[in-house]
Amino acid sequence: MGRAEAARRAVGWVFAANGFGFASWASRLPAVRDAAQLTPAQLGMVLLALSAGAVAALPVSGAVVHRVGTRRTVAAGALLAGAGLAGAGAAPTIPVLLVALFCYGVASATWDVAMNVEGAAVERRLGRPLMPRFHAGFSLGTVAGAATGAAAAGADLPLRGHLLFVAALVVLIPGMATRSFLPGPPRDGVGERRKPSGALVAWRERRTLLIGLLVFGAAFCEGTANDWLAVAVVDGYHVEHAAGAAAFGVFVAAMTAGRLGGPAVLTRFGRVRVLVAGAGLVAAGAGLVVAGAAVGRGDGPGQVLAVILAVAGAMAWGVGASLGFPVGMSAAADEADRAAVRVGVVSSLGYTAFLAGPPLLGLLGERIGTLPAQLGVLVAATVMVLAAPAARPVTARPVLRVG
Repeated sequence: MGRAEAARRAVGWVFAANGFGFASWASRLPAVRDAAQLTPAQLGMVLLALSAGAVAALPVSGAVVHRVGTRRTVAAGALLAGAGLAGAGAAPTIPVLLVALFCYGVASATWDVAMNVEGAAVERRLGRPLMPRFHAGFSLGTVAGAATGAAAAGADLPLRGHLLFVAALVVLIPGMATRSFLPGPPRDGVGERRKPSGALVAWRERRTLLIGLLVFGAAFCEGTANDWLAVAVVDGYHVEHAAGAAAFGVFVAAMTAGRLGGPAVLTRFGRVRVLVAGAGLVAAGAGLVVAGAAVGRGDGPGQVLAVILAVAGAMAWGVGASLGFPVGMSAAADEADRAAVRVGVVSSLGYTAFLAGPPLLGLLGERIGTLPAQLGVLVAATVMVLAAPAARPVTARPVLRVG
């Protein structure tokens, strides 16, 4: 148990470092956009480069984790992610951003799959629901990243210096934490190190694919806010960059609270009801954020009401999107048999939406405006509702006592 507890803490730090790096980048998107003079469509295409890197890495990420283990995969991913962040901050021009974000996408995809596989292994080893807490660690990292980004924007800190500092932490923290990961490569309960991973079989399992669809919808809801909320608030409410970063901070703080309280809520109400309610909160929250800009036109009480609606919307959006991804990871790992590859499949599908979905809203934003385009999450919330029943715990041989 001592080694497993040390691994639990290490996984929490790795999740936090991942969230810190991404939120630091996302909170400075308005500054990146202005520095490179990007239109909404161009910004969407830049973000698409990040998605392209992830999509290129996802088909082999599970095999990489199975072959070299989570420890080396996370450490290598963090190193490449740091290089991408540093490059994006050093020269925010379209060609440099395309290359830097492609590298960041490759790194984030493999790092994300590896840390979820390690988290599932620790969860099974300790025999209690931990995945929401691991993802709360990611959210705590995003809170720190968003706060740092807001402070940097408010102080007019040069983008280059800020992202270089972030890149250094993104490399160092995982490099140290992975030393406490569980020994050896992740095992699926029956396989050995150099035997086939069974990934192709997992990709054909109906329940695994439905859970992946659930996580796809949840990741789209979360990723949309990560990529576009700060920009949408700046453009739609006509406020300073620091206010946009602060709105994003409200969202990630609500995500953190939802994940910290997730195990208790799941135990009381069950996975399916929690997921359906979360989808409803996402839809309501996005609607409030969009409606607030129309209410707040002009001076006087309307502006106050607009702020209230925007804050309430960001909070509801954050809480609603908080548990979809971690519950999906836990559901994929309900049975020890091939749990690691199932987690890899579900994480891969979720990460595809997390990166590829929001850039599509950039194209929509070019036509109808950045803020109204956020209503695209209503489609993803509907997908969550339809796929939620697949997350019911497996009764034949339950691993986690959740829901």
